[in-house]
Amino acid sequence: MAQARTLVAATLPSRTLGAQALIVLGGSALIALGAQIAVPMWPVPMTLQTLAVVLVGLTAGSRLGAAAVLTYLAQGAAGLPVFAGGTAGLAILAGPTAGFLWGFVALAFAAGWLVERGLARGFWRTLGCTLAVSAALYVPGVLWLTAITPLTLAGAAGVGMLPFLAGDAVKAVVAALTVTGGWAALSRR
Repeated sequence: MAQARTLVAATLPSRTLGAQALIVLGGSALIALGAQIAVPMWPVPMTLQTLAVVLVGLTAGSRLGAAAVLTYLAQGAAGLPVFAGGTAGLAILAGPTAGFLWGFVALAFAAGWLVERGLARGFWRTLGCTLAVSAALYVPGVLWLTAITPLTLAGAAGVGMLPFLAGDAVKAVVAALTVTGGWAALSRR
């Protein structure tokens, strides 16, 4: 039997449609919870949302991870208060943080893709992969800030990237520890 590529596949080998729906809903709930734990900053608040997104991708895989983020975005668009600070609505998906929000889909997918290909195994490799995909999130986030605000590219990087680098590095370590700890716990079972 081939080794499971994700923690979800290892713990829930039955991949029925109902099980997949529960994984997606659970992932979107984790992201929504992470969005509520915030340090207020303008125009982009610092939340645990990116940690939740990368954990969902690393544990559920590329397709289920991306589906969880899309479900989260749909919930917010429909008016559920899932975005940072309990906000909701279509305006958030076009506002200053929209580049980051839409970039979460790619973040979860990329994290899951790396795990599925065996590239994010062990603490150091998982940390490296997590740092890389987390850094890539700044591309749509900063570019969108530049497009939607009067900020220059340097100004957008100054408010939408630089203040978050240290926090994202810590979140990457937490994600790598969590995922490798999950695999270690499964191997002892």
